[in-house]
Amino acid sequence: MEFDLDTVDALLSTTRAVRKRLDLARDVPDGVVLECLRLATQAPTGSNLQGWRWLVVRDPATKAALAELYRRGGGEYLAAAAETAQAGTQTGRVFDSANYLAEHLHEVPVMVIPMIVGRADGSVASAAGLFGSIIPAVWSFQLALRSRGLGSCYTTLHLELEREAAALLDIPDHVTQVGLLPVAYTVGTGFRPAVRRPIEELAFLDRYRQPLAPPI
Repeated sequence: MEFDLDTVDALLSTTRAVRKRLDLARDVPDGVVLECLRLATQAPTGSNLQGWRWLVVRDPATKAALAELYRRGGGEYLAAAAETAQAGTQTGRVFDSANYLAEHLHEVPVMVIPMIVGRADGSVASAAGLFGSIIPAVWSFQLALRSRGLGSCYTTLHLELEREAAALLDIPDHVTQVGLLPVAYTVGTGFRPAVRRPIEELAFLDRYRQPLAPPI
């Protein structure tokens, strides 16, 4: 199987956290969401247990309640972000869009709550194994959305009040929520790669802080 690497690389490098450019007025068909979720469940999962679960939320009252939990759970973070954001910088734009999303979250056409069967026991290994069995599927879902002209943003602020959200959504105690994704078509599709630190500063060889030399 041969892939068009230009297309694949463009998908991987331009799938952004979309907040301000979510089209709040355009409906998202169930079929599109299910198609993307079906692709997401092709992602790797620990011991092939396939413990992913997905809750798609459309009901306006439920979305409003989740948005309120989001704002309450992330209140301190959002307030600090608003104070420290520097206008015109990349970080400033991120914080500004984060506040915008918090204010308009209830208006998104669809919310998706990714979940995994099980609870972490407090150890690093347990948490890594549990979340490592769902996060790859979440990213696959976001890539599938992007390829179809939709956007999303992986958020976790409502998890400060996870038990309240579980009660609202009838999620059983043995199932862990791992985020909340607003889903909508995007306003325009012209997303670009973000500014990132050089990989030479981030990748190491054999020991931490030992630079990974570029290939000869």
